[in-house]
Amino acid sequence: MSRQTYAIGVDFGTESGRAVLVDVRNGQEIATAIYPYANGVIDEKLPNTNIRLEPDWALQDPNDYLDVFKITIPAILKESGVDPADVIGIGVDFTACTMLPTKADGTPLCLLPEWRNTPHAWVKLWKHHAAQPEANQLNHLARELGYSFLDRYGGKISSEWFFPKAWQILNEAPEVYAAADRLIEATDWVVWQLTGVETRNECTAGYKAMWSKSEGFPPNEFFKALDERMEHIVDQKMSRTLLPLGAKAGGLSQQAAEWTGLLAGTAVAVANVDAHVTLPVTGNTDIGTMVMIMGTSTCDVMNGEHRDQLPIVEGMCGVVDGGIVPGMLGYEAGQSGVGDIFAWFIEHGVPGEYFAQAEAEGLNIHSLLEREAAKLKPAESGLLALDWFNGNRSTLVDVELNGLVLGMTLATTAPEIYRALLEATAFGKREIIETFNQSGVPIRKLIAAGGLPEKNHLLMQIYADVTNYEISVIASKQAPALGAAMHGAVAAGLEAGGYADIASAAKQMGRLKAETFKPIPANVEIYDQLYAEYKVLYNYFGRGENDVMKRLRMLRHAALTA
Repeated sequence: MSRQTYAIGVDFGTESGRAVLVDVRNGQEIATAIYPYANGVIDEKLPNTNIRLEPDWALQDPNDYLDVFKITIPAILKESGVDPADVIGIGVDFTACTMLPTKADGTPLCLLPEWRNTPHAWVKLWKHHAAQPEANQLNHLARELGYSFLDRYGGKISSEWFFPKAWQILNEAPEVYAAADRLIEATDWVVWQLTGVETRNECTAGYKAMWSKSEGFPPNEFFKALDERMEHIVDQKMSRTLLPLGAKAGGLSQQAAEWTGLLAGTAVAVANVDAHVTLPVTGNTDIGTMVMIMGTSTCDVMNGEHRDQLPIVEGMCGVVDGGIVPGMLGYEAGQSGVGDIFAWFIEHGVPGEYFAQAEAEGLNIHSLLEREAAKLKPAESGLLALDWFNGNRSTLVDVELNGLVLGMTLATTAPEIYRALLEATAFGKREIIETFNQSGVPIRKLIAAGGLPEKNHLLMQIYADVTNYEISVIASKQAPALGAAMHGAVAAGLEAGGYADIASAAKQMGRLKAETFKPIPANVEIYDQLYAEYKVLYNYFGRGENDVMKRLRMLRHAALTA
């Protein structure tokens, strides 16, 4: 590279968006800016109205996404002093499936006055789980009619994904469905806003919308079997033209250049997903390395070798050719609640005396609980928890399951419960790892990324002890944004000072911390025993032997909607 070049990555998370300016030569992060969404997660009522949402809804405001561009990119340019002419590419990543209905020009329906007070016109966030009835029916019909695409998703399509959400719109607000010229992933929508051109990416289509490189989308006949009105959903409201990761979606439009302070025509990469964009930040794209992107939820991604027959891994979120790195099979799994569980406990379960102690010591409340929980030995609390506070993504693919803490007494303390919740998410991770290993997709190495590994070393040690894997950690504090920037450098190409492919970018721009978390043999032995008990609970409540959790949800829903 003959001149100094930079790329920008913009990461759209659950609560906020962030931009990072990166040196293309070595991945050094020059400047970062974060914008908390003004409307955050909309799960109780629509903003500025008294219109309440039903249980399991989670919406967002697309204006918040545009504000991320308008606020964070000018901020990092100002902080760094970098000449916009030296920024060669921009990439984005997003939570998924996060989708929205728009007009043909990309205008979100919820931004139009006539639809502003209609919940189904808003963005459906990834953790919008209210489409479970549609997901159940879709899975039932797919099996009954003999379609094989379910095999690529471990046997079930999740309510978090594209077509259950689209079908819910049609079922509950057919007028919104009719008014929507386009149904689109938010990650593709924000790229559309940057370039002025609608494009769709292979990653979200493969993992969230039942598309494969060899078979495309399911046939129209399948969608007709779901609902006659959905027969032509792909051709009428989506697109069959999909672009591979790392490709150039277009150049920055004049309008977006004015928003950001970048030059019009700057290369914009094809949209990506927060987890999948992170894998190259490890510094390689090796087969068998599982990367755990740990935040409010956790998404696990891994490259695998091509096979004549795809292995079926129960409850995986999908296997997609080119879904993470072009030319390789990309596997995905995950947990619907991790950091969210810890945050819930802090908000609703921790006595005030701990907050007072944390303030007196100048500590964050999480840091105080981590310190106190670290004083406990494995099994000392007598507690065991199930990590289903936001449902189960893998391996059961069931959002109607709930959290559980077993073994509490009148002497149980907040640090003991906190540690049990940390351990529960580690047990959930071990379940995923063992399922992959037993299905012929071996996991050889674990790498962690995201906010949790940075903040909670006890959590990472517990994960090492529970899984019996040494765990490395990505060096970047903004790994998804860095991964997005790497794809921006690939979209710009060699001639502009970028890279020919993501593997080349990974070698130069990605890196791991020197510190790793190694299993402690004595803890491994105890956790093996606790995990055996976790499996008893996992199967008893999760595989139909006792559906009390679902019956309780039905009673709750009836009470709330009466």
